[in-house]
Amino acid sequence: MTDQTLTVTLDPRSTAPTVLRIAGELDHHTTPRVREVLDTVPLGPDAGLVIDLTDLAYCDSTGITVLITAYQRAQAAGSPFGLAGLSRELTRVFQIIGLDKVFPFHPTVDAAIDAQRP
Repeated sequence: MTDQTLTVTLDPRSTAPTVLRIAGELDHHTTPRVREVLDTVPLGPDAGLVIDLTDLAYCDSTGITVLITAYQRAQAAGSPFGLAGLSRELTRVFQIIGLDKVFPFHPTVDAAIDAQRP
């Protein structure tokens, strides 16, 4: 594990879906920041959520839990949801624990956005 800072930013696009970019290390020390931002994201049938993990360097079980929670909140609100830009390593971890059966994975943010368009 490296000593990277976590950054959590909302993409400034003015149209749905909301794109949340997570970069650095997502672990038990940094997940509260992600939760704070997720609490501000509007969810609903016309307000999808894409979480961009392209620059995620590390994700522990607490980080996985916050992603599952985001997915569950989106599902409860009827929001489309997708993860984008997963590394080969993170994809493999998610496959091992079965999350590839739960989360829609997309190679890029643009592909995830396109998947949520009618």
